[in-house]
Amino acid sequence: MSSSRTGRPPVQRAARRPTAPRPSRENPFRQLYIRAKKAWDRPLTAYYLILGGSLLITVLGLVMVYSASQIKALQMSLPGSYFFRKQSLAALIGAGLLFAASRMPVKLHRALAYPIIAGAVFLMALVQVPGIGVSVNGNQNWISVGGPFLLQPSEFGKLALVLWGADLLARKQDKKLLTQWKHMLVPLVPVAFMLLGLIMLGGDMGTAIILTAILFGLLWLAGAPTRLFVGVLSIAGLIGLILIKTSPNRMARLQCIGATDPGPGDACWQAVHGIYALASGGIFGSGLGASVEKWGQLPEAHTDFIFAVTGEELGLAGTLSVLALFAALGYAGIRVAGRTEDPFVRYAAGGVTTWITAQAVINIGAVLGLLPIAGVPLPLFSYGGSALLPTMFAIGLLIAFARDEPAARAALSMRQPRFGRKRGARGSAATREPRRWNTMRRRASAARSSGER
Repeated sequence: MSSSRTGRPPVQRAARRPTAPRPSRENPFRQLYIRAKKAWDRPLTAYYLILGGSLLITVLGLVMVYSASQIKALQMSLPGSYFFRKQSLAALIGAGLLFAASRMPVKLHRALAYPIIAGAVFLMALVQVPGIGVSVNGNQNWISVGGPFLLQPSEFGKLALVLWGADLLARKQDKKLLTQWKHMLVPLVPVAFMLLGLIMLGGDMGTAIILTAILFGLLWLAGAPTRLFVGVLSIAGLIGLILIKTSPNRMARLQCIGATDPGPGDACWQAVHGIYALASGGIFGSGLGASVEKWGQLPEAHTDFIFAVTGEELGLAGTLSVLALFAALGYAGIRVAGRTEDPFVRYAAGGVTTWITAQAVINIGAVLGLLPIAGVPLPLFSYGGSALLPTMFAIGLLIAFARDEPAARAALSMRQPRFGRKRGARGSAATREPRRWNTMRRRASAARSSGER
């Protein structure tokens, strides 16, 4: 062995270990996408979307009702907050209905279907009695309930058709009768046409369109064959065409689609000024309360055309936020209807989702000039207690159905109570044991099948 100059043996260096390849950094956008997908697939996603989306739409609607209705109230020699206070009262009552509906078992919802549709038919027939029915804007679809409060029974007809139609189709599916076309159509279609006839006696074409959309949604969920579906759609379209042709007012509304000028006699005044309001809002709007069109230029600024005022004051950002909330609500409803094994829950959730989505599309399409003005409010957003109350009850239905999913029930049963814990609960095993027993009991109750209610 050769020695070094100092006479010491050379130091043998240890062989270098092969360095492990550094993990490549993943794309942060991909990580964000994976996290968002995991959060989106959680069992309680639909529950949170329905609850949070509906509450946000309602609160934002209250703000916009207050902003859009001040001038109208002052013109009527009323306090500026008059319409806002009435809408707030309706929202409080609706919140109670939402909570009650979200806590009701499915059997109770099915039991309420027949009383609700019987009451709706009775009130809708009562509207046509002279001295009881009240005409508003040429449509006699209202009943005075005392003082300044009016009730529109046709709004409750939507909820009645959803509940009764879902219960009817679920019973026939259990008996395997939906494979026959006569059982699929009778008595669902005749009863729906009876409700449509009562609505059209008052001249409310917009509500009739929403009711027709609910009927088609139920038939589609029931698996109606294409020829049957097309046949019913053709009959409804022919009736609608006759009703439009025989009414100069409806023909004028149809001719205002895409109008940019009020035209002779200002026939398209409302449609054009709705476009003006949206165009003047820009990206972020002119500011809350700073709308110009609501100063008498835009009719029905706080009801049918509140979306136009929202676009003027909150801009494109505000209108896209409203659209995103309705899209999330619609997606959650479809998800609840698609993941359940209970036929009643599937039909009812699909009917409610069709109702809210179709009404939102018709209202927003009319404001954008893409559809004729149908005179329907924006759900949960526009002013009107008669429209708000049944809609919030329907949202409570969706919340109850979302909570009733097996995976959602298991996730809810795993939660520990946040309030009411004793301070010494962590210190001793004796205090922890009852909590574990309670948790297992909740798990056992959550593991029951959907039929054991």
